[in-house]
Amino acid sequence: MKTIRIATRESALALWQANHVKTLLEGAHDELTCQIVGMTTEGDRNKVSPLSQMGGKGVFVKELETALFDGSVDIAVHSMKDVPGELPQGLEIAAMVERADPRDAFVSNNYSTMAELPDGARVGSSSLRRVLQLKAAFPGLEFQELRGNVDTRLRKLDEGQYDAIILAVAGLQRLGLSDRVADAIHPKVSIPAAGQGAVGIECRAGDESTKSLLTAINHPTTWHCVSAEREVTLMLGATCNLPIAVFAEISEDTLQLAAYVSDTQGSQVIREHREGPVNEASALAKTLGQKLLDQGAAALIESS
Repeated sequence: MKTIRIATRESALALWQANHVKTLLEGAHDELTCQIVGMTTEGDRNKVSPLSQMGGKGVFVKELETALFDGSVDIAVHSMKDVPGELPQGLEIAAMVERADPRDAFVSNNYSTMAELPDGARVGSSSLRRVLQLKAAFPGLEFQELRGNVDTRLRKLDEGQYDAIILAVAGLQRLGLSDRVADAIHPKVSIPAAGQGAVGIECRAGDESTKSLLTAINHPTTWHCVSAEREVTLMLGATCNLPIAVFAEISEDTLQLAAYVSDTQGSQVIREHREGPVNEASALAKTLGQKLLDQGAAALIESS
């Protein structure tokens, strides 16, 4: 029996994702057994500072990548929205499992939609991307920082600290909390983060044995969409902390790609959309990324 050691954060959602990958791998390979190795990241330890001040989304993956480098694990399972566009040299994303619902979730105990919230209502979110897009659509609302795992955020909502909170539909579904989703926000109102709803598997670039095992659970549609999204974010600067959203979906053989870039105040916004054949996804992403840069995304990034 071959054993694959799977690195994961220890939050309930991250453990669900790791166990999902474990089930898929063991189901695809009779001779394989998987071992979950839980870890705590900087992003988990610091629940106070805004992510933008901590160095961005990479704070949720660094410890897992260190474990890959030192050989104590074979793969790391990530929410793809937490993975920076540029990976450390020697590591790669080798597979992505089928994406769940990528939309943002409106969660409230007293209101059914964002439009029902009265002016001055308190809305909790840790994501500047979500806050600025939703503030543009609903300018009368008061958006406040909200950190912590899903249970912590829901508890704060239930205690009355917020009138509503914004989470990811996929995360709530995976935790068996679909009933908490009052409304799924349309991507035209809030474009999701690149990779949102997708689970990716990272491994050492030279580990061909492990990569061959991962090929069996890769989901092609998810791979094409998320790879295109990540290509755009990489062109815009993988380490920047600006609110950037990129979302791809496939209809028949056409890939549709939408993007949003803003300054940190939401006063300068760039939106772009492109579509084309799925087999030209990479070129389409490069075209969209260049269009964003030509319209001033580079200046926004440099001023952040």
